[in-house]
Amino acid sequence: MPGYTHNRSKTMPLTHQPFAETPQLDEIRRRLSLNVSFPERLVSVLSGVGLLALASRQRSGGAFLLGAAAVALLHRGTTGHCPAYRALGINSEQLQTERGVPGNRGTKVEEKIVIQRPRPELFAFWRNLENLPRFMKHVKFVEVLDAKRSRWTVDGPAGRTVAWTAEIINEHENELIAWESLPGAQVRNAGSVRFEDAPGGGTSVKVNLEFDPPAGAIGAIMSRLLGESPEKQLREDLSSLKEIFESGGRPV
Repeated sequence: MPGYTHNRSKTMPLTHQPFAETPQLDEIRRRLSLNVSFPERLVSVLSGVGLLALASRQRSGGAFLLGAAAVALLHRGTTGHCPAYRALGINSEQLQTERGVPGNRGTKVEEKIVIQRPRPELFAFWRNLENLPRFMKHVKFVEVLDAKRSRWTVDGPAGRTVAWTAEIINEHENELIAWESLPGAQVRNAGSVRFEDAPGGGTSVKVNLEFDPPAGAIGAIMSRLLGESPEKQLREDLSSLKEIFESGGRPV
């Protein structure tokens, strides 16, 4: 066409993205990559530091494995991104709106003990939830809110405390109490305690717990390596309960 010059050099490439590299989009990408909640990140960092210290004292091939695990935990904690969570489609930043332990992903613990007292007496003592800190070492206090709900404050990692509200979801007098945490819990959990007549006399107290620790399954593994076994804790708690009832005094 006369008078018209086509300048190819000014033609914008179809793949040009003028806003692809901006600080705002970089921040959006970073936030979208986050799939680990803050409590999990904190415990990941602390566990990583602990494993590094443990690896430094090892003189065998295990030091390399401990070091590699420590680096992975430190990366997980500092970046807030977990490749394993991504592969499984898990995002702990988005799980705080659910009750109990979502997706059956929690760590499960079960312990049983026989106490030489009748079922009604043990049931009544446990059902008064404010008694629980008397024998549960890591429970600082339980505040009863109403007939079903209670507010728990528990010792957490690095000297911090964690809290949640729980609700009793099933109850049979002198036989069963079952509960689960409500949305917003810092440690999602669920569990039950059963009271049954023991064959040789007394009462069998059986506790089942399922919880999602602040660092998920990785945190449960690290706690075992660092000497904080949930099974051991529950076993000691039940032994304390037994001592309260069998020490000769009568629980108030």
